Amino acid sequence: MIDACRDALIAQAVWVVQVPVAVEVGHLGLMTKLVHGESGQWQSSLMVMPLPKNDPQGYGSALTYARRYGLATLVGLASETDDDGEASMPTRNRAKAADKSTPPAASQPNAPAGLPKIDGIDYQTVAASNGKTCVIASGNAREKRPLLEQAGFRWDGNRKLWWRYAA
Repeated sequence: MIDACRDALIAQAVWVVQVPVAVEVGHLGLMTKLVHGESGQWQSSLMVMPLPKNDPQGYGSALTYARRYGLATLVGLASETDDDGEASMPTRNRAKAADKSTPPAASQPNAPAGLPKIDGIDYQTVAASNGKTCVIASGNAREKRPLLEQAGFRWDGNRKLWWRYAA
């Protein structure tokens, strides 16, 4: 996926930073940040995902997957049909995953229930460290600040993201 956007990012003087961050036990957090080299403006997104196995191999597998899809989500790339996520799941969890009919939040075209559809803003549902469900807003957030605040989102200056608890 990086090949699909590399030339466009370079042409616009945008660089990518991806850093693992501490999240709840048994999960991987990956902060993906796009930075415009000339203006210094940036946009970031936090991806939190469960580790398939709690060992170095499981962490590496989750990190590779998170890097690919964190970048694709932030730059708005639609991915091909992907079964490597399913293949990395333990066999007993594959049937459960196949039964889920709701696509992941990042691929849903409309805002989650109770949230306004704001042009240029994407929502991602994640688990907070306290076990509550949070919604992260990313995209053209700087220009949409008043709308995000009206929708109950708060700016986290440490993590550099807009968030709110789910309903």
